[in-house]
Amino acid sequence: MWKKFLYWMKLSFGFSRRESTGYILLMPFLLFLVFAPKVMNKLAKIEVDVQDQFLKNRIDSLQGAGFFKVEPKGLLFNPEDTAKKSYSERMGSIQKIPFSESDSVTLQIVPGIGPALAARIVNYRENIGGFHSEMQLEEIFGLKPEVVEKLWEFFEFDPGIYKKLAINELDVADLAKHPYIGYGEAKVIVAFRKQHGNYSGSEDLLKIKIFKSEWIKKLEPYLEF
Repeated sequence: MWKKFLYWMKLSFGFSRRESTGYILLMPFLLFLVFAPKVMNKLAKIEVDVQDQFLKNRIDSLQGAGFFKVEPKGLLFNPEDTAKKSYSERMGSIQKIPFSESDSVTLQIVPGIGPALAARIVNYRENIGGFHSEMQLEEIFGLKPEVVEKLWEFFEFDPGIYKKLAINELDVADLAKHPYIGYGEAKVIVAFRKQHGNYSGSEDLLKIKIFKSEWIKKLEPYLEF
């Protein structure tokens, strides 16, 4: 019978003996691929039905023990709770204070300013001795111009320099602590002072040829003679 089947396969499909044998061996696998999804779906449906019946039985048993299902009254979630507040609503609780009175905590009210940047702003203000221009804040690393603009929505800029450099008294290390003065510039300032005497005004710094007039003008508000 086997030989007859192989002979029929050869006449009908032109299969060789080896091809016919391979086809027969492959048939169970092909049938599995065809019917497996249907079988899996059927099993999954049976499992869901079993779980559903189990839950119904549990509910019936709880109700039999005296527990009853309570329908919630109203919405458990109110979309208005997460709605964005308008600018006027958000600013209604904010009182502007002078920027010179801000600290690393209150500065974090500004969008875009976190703890690290707030501390950096305060430290820069302390090291420089106060700001005389709003533009000076853009010198702070990591503080973007758009964040500076938002800053004035929460704080009032009050220009004022409260700490100046006694240029005729400070040594190299103390002068170099100022953000506008590097260690090299501080050494030149002290060396020129020792050689030519005390400075009488910012124009004396112009006598030091390596210093640019723009830099001296920038530094001038912080100098004390």
